[in-house]
Amino acid sequence: MVAVSQALPHADRSEQAGSGAHIAIRALSHAFDLDGQSLPVLTDIDLEIKPGEFVAFLGPSGCGKSTLLRLVAGLDLPSEGSILVDGEPVLNPDPSRVVVFQDPTLYPWRTVWKNVSLGLEARHLLKDRRESVDDAIRLVGLEGFENAYPRQLSGGMAQRAALARALVNDPRILILDEPLGKLDSLTRIAMQTEILDLWEKRRFTTLLVTHDVEEALFLAQRVIVLSNRPAGIRTEIVNDRPYPRHRGDPHLAELRRQALGQLGLGATW
Repeated sequence: MVAVSQALPHADRSEQAGSGAHIAIRALSHAFDLDGQSLPVLTDIDLEIKPGEFVAFLGPSGCGKSTLLRLVAGLDLPSEGSILVDGEPVLNPDPSRVVVFQDPTLYPWRTVWKNVSLGLEARHLLKDRRESVDDAIRLVGLEGFENAYPRQLSGGMAQRAALARALVNDPRILILDEPLGKLDSLTRIAMQTEILDLWEKRRFTTLLVTHDVEEALFLAQRVIVLSNRPAGIRTEIVNDRPYPRHRGDPHLAELRRQALGQLGLGATW
């Protein structure tokens, strides 16, 4: 598997200026309207996320984790409360906030290059930013596959193409909704490292939803554990271990025990 980017010297990583956005989630609650009935999904969430921070969300299945990401992306509007990005309310989608979903959702009739360029093409920017497409493809390790079609890619390669399609917009917020959930375990581990390399290189603010406790703790600086639906913040786990991290670190094992305990699975550890 081709690495996403050349690993940066550890000293350089800590000195990079953050290019991510500040996110303020204030008194946020949300409900779905199902056949005239209100179904509460999120309740009274207050959260501050610093520019360039990597934050992961854990919680029971169906508790509202993905809904929260959709609200931050501007794909939906909250029933109550607000989301501010750099002090401005989120009222609609914006290219500075991009989402990578569990399914790569590549158009099968378009090559890798044309899938990655789709956002720029839709915004009539492709003519002046063709090099950005090449750079994004190179950054995720798909150089040489520009003319390949999705059917010719492995699952990991297709997800890299989806990442490149996001990165070509130079996002300030990268929203990852279970992007590795359908990959085999070895590819998933490799992609975790590659996502981390991308974040360390670009320093966009990154939000990750995952059901994998180890994945959350390996990648994120903070892990927000949500309760059952309607989800509120149950607890926050800070992981101050420096990068690069090692999966066998006893400190990560202790944080994993804490996280599983908050999820009601402490007896399994």
